[in-house]
Amino acid sequence: METIRLTTAQAIVRWLVNQRTVIDGEEVPLFAGVFAIFGHGNVTCLAEALEPVQDQLPTWHGFNEQSMALSAVAFAKAKRRRQLMVATSSIGPGCTNLVTAAAVAHANRLPILLLSGDTFQHRIVDPVLQQIEQFNDPTVTVADTLKPVTRYWDRITKPEQIIRSLPQALAVMLDPADCGPAFFALPQDVQADAYDYPASFFTPRVHYIRRPGPDPRDIEGAAAVLRGATKPLIISGGGVHYSGAVEALTAFAERRAIPIVETLAGKAALVHDHPNYAGPLGVIGVTAANAMAEDADVVLAIGTRLQDFTTGSWALFKNPAVRFVSINTTRWDAVKQHATPVIGDALVAIEQLDAALADYAAPAEWLNLGQSRIGEWHGYLDSIKQRNTSGTPAYAQVIQVINEVCEDDDYIVSAAGGLPGELVAGWRSKQVGTFDTEFGYSTMGYEISGGLGAKMARPETDVLVFVGDGSYLMMNSDIYASVFTGHKVIFIICDNGGFASINNLQVNQGGAEFNNLLRSARHTEMRRVDFAKHAESLGAISEHVENLGALPAAFARAKAADRSYAIVIDVAHDQWVGGGSWWEVGVPEVSERAEVLVARGVWEAESKHQRVGM
Repeated sequence: METIRLTTAQAIVRWLVNQRTVIDGEEVPLFAGVFAIFGHGNVTCLAEALEPVQDQLPTWHGFNEQSMALSAVAFAKAKRRRQLMVATSSIGPGCTNLVTAAAVAHANRLPILLLSGDTFQHRIVDPVLQQIEQFNDPTVTVADTLKPVTRYWDRITKPEQIIRSLPQALAVMLDPADCGPAFFALPQDVQADAYDYPASFFTPRVHYIRRPGPDPRDIEGAAAVLRGATKPLIISGGGVHYSGAVEALTAFAERRAIPIVETLAGKAALVHDHPNYAGPLGVIGVTAANAMAEDADVVLAIGTRLQDFTTGSWALFKNPAVRFVSINTTRWDAVKQHATPVIGDALVAIEQLDAALADYAAPAEWLNLGQSRIGEWHGYLDSIKQRNTSGTPAYAQVIQVINEVCEDDDYIVSAAGGLPGELVAGWRSKQVGTFDTEFGYSTMGYEISGGLGAKMARPETDVLVFVGDGSYLMMNSDIYASVFTGHKVIFIICDNGGFASINNLQVNQGGAEFNNLLRSARHTEMRRVDFAKHAESLGAISEHVENLGALPAAFARAKAADRSYAIVIDVAHDQWVGGGSWWEVGVPEVSERAEVLVARGVWEAESKHQRVGM
């Protein structure tokens, strides 16, 4: 048997380089690159292995371990999980900084490979720099903190272990049911150890994402439920995008006259003016979609994990006779809420369900009702643009202005705070697959890093990042990274003076305004950050826009710029788009505030609608 003597780190890198995939008929690297911050736990071995292969596996300089891994997550999402990135850190705080990003990937079912340094296996020099000693278990290191937030976790204690473990990790990352982050702890001494690896281990291999077909009995069960529906409703989730099932779903809905509503991850499966489109669903959804959900007698959920923001904490579906059919590659998701499950790939399942339904179609008046309701919502959005534009604008007004002047293929990125709700409800998608709001884990700080990753995945289109002042202050170094690496992003920074969306939740549930807005947080001197100057200091071209009227011209300048551009605008902290459903949060049963007791009464009334049984 032919062998090649390499260190563990060198073997990992050589294996990564030889994994391939096919995108749009072209064979390309499966691993598109590496985000790296080097420390003593990965610089002497892993960096030594990465440096010679820059033409095949480029390494990008990171500025925060969490942010670079978030960029990798956004890259995988924009690539629809068909190509992925690696992120590497050293052994201590760098490793634990990866935890949040891993959780984002886990919650959103997105692939990323994380390679962290680790303490020496021989333990002779313990404790080493950045080592946390667990007195009762010396085998535990900070790398163990990644176990709850990864789909695959391994610590390599002998060089030969990667021969079995790397393919298993990749299988998880490419599995549509188990997809998520994979993590390897790489002890410093083991990275340096050499082994005679079989040459066949490094043979180039082309990978693809499988399309598991559903059990025919599942299809027949789902068809039987749908045939009896007079008010069917389709929920389009992120899995529709990942499966490449948008065209099939659209044709299915058109043929069957079924309205489609969308989840946070499923947004932009249909353009906003498609006749079957009824809007986004749930807590940050719109009145049209939520009214359709309240009336529906059969709900066909496709590629969604049905989180509480989609289901209105399971109080949204008020028809007592409503039944659920769930298409999902993941058994865990498919059987939620006692749904009739169809476990399989969305595209395959839709095609087979379509064939099983014969000539079934919903009554025309049901689709007409959806069109009427979404038409009313679009009228409401149009009215937002006509409001007084001389004062501090609302988020919704900023969004409507940018939406009107942007290109059809501009790619939108947002995450936590008030902007996801305002964008999901107010952004009118002009092209399929052009929207990313990270609300699976609701991660403040994702926006700027995610914009960088999305631009790396979509170099041919502009990426527009909507970010609030709170998220900006949490993580902004990738503005510099976008300039430094030549990946132009347009940042629209909306400053509302603090954590306004949580302040809104606090006040709406009867609480006093406290510690969310800057004005009501403990301080000695009230100062606002000059975000335009800060973004400029990070290398971006930037400007502060005084009013809505100046926004289109600023956006045109951003479009024409040769590098990342920041547009800063002040927005109101207390003006929000309407239309969302109830959301369950803990409301005190006992309080001295009358407002809290009122909110508790609302909680008690709404919770009675929650679906808990069949």
